[in-house]
Amino acid sequence: MVMSISASLANCNGHKKDENQEQEKFKFLTEQFGDSKILRYQVPGFESLSLKQKKLIWFLSQAALCGRDITYDQNCRYNLLVRHTCEAVYEGFMGDRSSADFIHFEIYLKELWFNNGLHHHYSTDKTQAGFSKEFFVSAVKSTPPEKLPLAIGQAPDHLADEVAMVIFNPAIAPKRVSLDSSTDMVLASACNFYEGVTQKEAEEFYYRLKESDQKAGRDTRISYGLNSKLVKVNGLVKELTYKAGGLYTQAIEKIIFWLSQAVEVAETPGQKASVEKLVEYYHSGSLEAWDEYNVLWVNDQDALVDFVNGFIETYGDPQAMKAGWESVVNFKDIEATKRTKIISDNALYFESNSPTDPQYKKTEVKGVSAKVIRVAQLGGECDPTTPIGINLPNANWIRSEHGSKSVTIDNITYAYDQASLGNGFLEEFAASPDEVAKIKEYGYAASSLTTDMHECLGHASGQLKPGVTHDLLKNYHSSIEESRADLFALYYILDPKMEEFGLLKSLKAGEAEYDAFMRNGLMTQLVRIRPGKDIEEAHMRDRALIAHWVFEKGKEKNIVEKFTRDGKTYFRINDYQGLRALFGQLLKEIQRITSEGDYKAGRELIETYAVKVDQDLHTEVLDRYKKLDIAPYAGFINPAYEPVMKGDSIADIKISYPEDFATQMLEYSGKFSFLPVR
Repeated sequence: MVMSISASLANCNGHKKDENQEQEKFKFLTEQFGDSKILRYQVPGFESLSLKQKKLIWFLSQAALCGRDITYDQNCRYNLLVRHTCEAVYEGFMGDRSSADFIHFEIYLKELWFNNGLHHHYSTDKTQAGFSKEFFVSAVKSTPPEKLPLAIGQAPDHLADEVAMVIFNPAIAPKRVSLDSSTDMVLASACNFYEGVTQKEAEEFYYRLKESDQKAGRDTRISYGLNSKLVKVNGLVKELTYKAGGLYTQAIEKIIFWLSQAVEVAETPGQKASVEKLVEYYHSGSLEAWDEYNVLWVNDQDALVDFVNGFIETYGDPQAMKAGWESVVNFKDIEATKRTKIISDNALYFESNSPTDPQYKKTEVKGVSAKVIRVAQLGGECDPTTPIGINLPNANWIRSEHGSKSVTIDNITYAYDQASLGNGFLEEFAASPDEVAKIKEYGYAASSLTTDMHECLGHASGQLKPGVTHDLLKNYHSSIEESRADLFALYYILDPKMEEFGLLKSLKAGEAEYDAFMRNGLMTQLVRIRPGKDIEEAHMRDRALIAHWVFEKGKEKNIVEKFTRDGKTYFRINDYQGLRALFGQLLKEIQRITSEGDYKAGRELIETYAVKVDQDLHTEVLDRYKKLDIAPYAGFINPAYEPVMKGDSIADIKISYPEDFATQMLEYSGKFSFLPVR
């Protein structure tokens, strides 16, 4: 059934008038270093929650922070040692803090926190130190020994040499995730999911494991390898599972403690059951229990407070099998969720009318739920950098049989929007004043709706052929999947139904989104890449693939035009409907590749359109961007929560908004460092 609401709700983002007034006074941007900036976000409506809901958020936020060290260690085995050493130097340094070496050291440490380790969070290249090795070694030696992460019997000078070798030797851990399919991607990657194991050995291990399970009649729908590290011991490959009593037990036991507190204040029976099952999973490490938890979680639709907690996304594994740890604690923005409810209520319309092959469409859409949320705590891989939308669970069989939850994180997107006001970026790269005006009028609403559709419809759309699993696409899976979700959203953002459903007040909003997407995919996202480098991050490859493919296919009709003005390059869309048709054509092929697990075709698309960079254009874009003095990446300082005690009971939870990134990072390291550094 098609549902609609009045167009007056089309641009509603859930911010009430008094909340807007408070936000206008709020300081969103706090600092900038290197290619990163630090923002703050507010949590409107937290004070109005019930005490039980506030306690639930606080318990879940503590669980979110307890997994912080897991993320560092998963990213690279040297990360915790380097972080603890650098933090000790930073806090105990008695020399000249205005010296060039110390200033560069401080930037390096902030980048270490920002990236959750030694490697850039997007390019995954090792961060280069701007200070001298001599300065670092001297600083470590002068730090009080009791503050340093010394091994038993280790002298400070030996620690200084050990850590300096990791930081300054370019041959040690040069890249966290290598997606170069011409190499052994496992051996070429510094991520800590494998140790002493080759790519071939890893593939053979899971092939044999799945084959054995099939012969034994066990469930083979589980996400093999999701929550484990693969190592070689005495010549034999084996899994070390993340669980209580297993790998990362020190942190996982703390997570379990806080989740157990959350059970007692769960809002609904369904939520209580899901948290109890999550605790069971952390105790056992069973992937069957993980799937059971996800089914319970996706079926709990009534709780206002919700959360993500676990080993979930596989972007950090070159094999796209092993998941990094993350957590997001949130609660629903009831007013803004009206728009996502329209989307989910009409999911069958979108599925049925997509340009994909009928055999790859779902004939019945189950359990597609969507909501707009206000995040209250970020943790693990989602902290300090965070997605603006989430669609889970990732298991295709659960999506097919039980549905999925899709969220758009409104207070994060609002913080991004407010921090970008007046920075000159749009005026520099937009093709015309009319394009600038269109973006300013419609851009925020269009971008929010596109995120809604990407998460709610894009990832939840389509179906695989029997026997096909996402791992058949190997290292190209993440980019192909993000392209599929983006294309679904792009195809429909210019559908006249958007106005009929009351989701947009004008299709000019769809045009604004097309302008922004093509400008980004063809040009402006290049500011995130160092000169001479390829595109490697999955979402960037997704955008490059789509933009370059449609640009090339539309050349004959000049659908998207590249031109220069005053020596600067611009891109202008001449035919929005023609561009929409091209998005539909590519969506059809991407869905086919996904549904059939066509690795060869997926590889051809990615390598042809999504990897290589036009070096002349790149140089131009970097030069123009540098003059704006804007950092391309943003991370966030979390709010702080403090229980107000009355006797032995919690009477309230107070929220505050810290302003200093380094202070929060050091506080987290002081309170939530549970794993050994070696």
